Amino acid sequence: MTAGAGVVLRRERLHSSLGSPAMGSINFLNEVMGRFPDALSFAPGAPHISFFDQIDVPRHIDRYLRHLTEDRGLKPDQAERLLYQYGPSRGLIGDLVAGALRTDQGIDVPPESVVITVGCQEAMLLALRALAAGPTDLVAVVNPCFVGLSGAAGLLGVDLVPVDDTDDGIDFAQLDDVCRAAREAGRRIRALYVAPDFSNPSGGFLGLADRHRLLDVAAREDFLLLEDNAYAFTARQPGALPPLKALPGGERVVHLGTFAKVCMPGARVGYVVADQRVQDASGRTGLLADELATLKSMVTVNTSPIAQAVVGGILLEHRGSLASVVSAKAALYQRNLRLLLDALESALGPGTGAPAGVSWNRPRGGFFVRVRLPVPADERLLERSAREFGVLWTPMSHFYLGSGGDYQLRLACSYLDPDAIKEGVARLARFLHAVCPS
Repeated sequence: MTAGAGVVLRRERLHSSLGSPAMGSINFLNEVMGRFPDALSFAPGAPHISFFDQIDVPRHIDRYLRHLTEDRGLKPDQAERLLYQYGPSRGLIGDLVAGALRTDQGIDVPPESVVITVGCQEAMLLALRALAAGPTDLVAVVNPCFVGLSGAAGLLGVDLVPVDDTDDGIDFAQLDDVCRAAREAGRRIRALYVAPDFSNPSGGFLGLADRHRLLDVAAREDFLLLEDNAYAFTARQPGALPPLKALPGGERVVHLGTFAKVCMPGARVGYVVADQRVQDASGRTGLLADELATLKSMVTVNTSPIAQAVVGGILLEHRGSLASVVSAKAALYQRNLRLLLDALESALGPGTGAPAGVSWNRPRGGFFVRVRLPVPADERLLERSAREFGVLWTPMSHFYLGSGGDYQLRLACSYLDPDAIKEGVARLARFLHAVCPS
């Protein structure tokens, strides 16, 4: 008998997050992709594989080891042991990350305010766990929302409240209503999760005036902003704007980042910048980063020192700045986005005889385009799209809190080549002609 074969657990007696749409959406998409391997897929927002040829793991690690011996004064055997042993929960490369943030993004924070995490996903989980202290605490999210954030909140039992992301940006009137409703219910908004630069999944972008306005609201309502900065590097110049953390009022921002898109996704290295002061009952103060590092010690103990050495070596090879690293990558992603938007216009734009009610947004950067349909873009429709037309996409309903997004789908163009983008849109157009009312 197979071990455990006689044990049957009731799903309803396991944690409720296991049945949430956010937790199941990634597995569902992977399952569909596995069943239709020949379909062109606009589903995953993965980095383009051509950049992997530039990665030389041994060289990057050697460069970081030289840094430890030449700049930090360690003996060679001490430097090697630092990479082979367990490491500090806050990480090894916080100084290098703080320097790059200062140089590249204008975020001026001390190294001790940086915690190196296992991807941005862990950074989100730690921030949610620290800030949502009890049942009266709420976290607001710009809706639709990245499933990694909503999934982490479900796992932790943190209550989320949505604030709509409209074609004109965040619905500030609704944000005011959410804060007021929380107060009237004896609850409190502790933080708002926002990705101001080409968010996943909607491609939303927050203009400079709205960035200042959001910081003002955070100060007035006394909550923090969880800023997800994963796609800012893809901004078309001169469209790049300062991150929220670099603007006046940025002390209210907990900045979340990742090296997955700009260095190496397999390293699983992210970071959180948390320079807010925390005071205990005796009056002693420290940094929120200290508290997050304590939480991390009970979650993953530490981020892999070897993985940190790879990222640290890349930073050192480029004199502490990733500007030159990301420029070529940004150019490719901008090209792909432009190709996707042009292909949609050629196949489904005005004068093409496209079905009525098909439209899409036109982001200036990022990996994602949101398409609106006159029919429900559900899992059944995705199945037909893959089986009969050989093209995959993501239902936007996976990203909404509660109901929403039923008539929308997300297209990701980051890891595809030009010919695949053009052919994929041609297949998508044939599919939409077949399923949408004429």
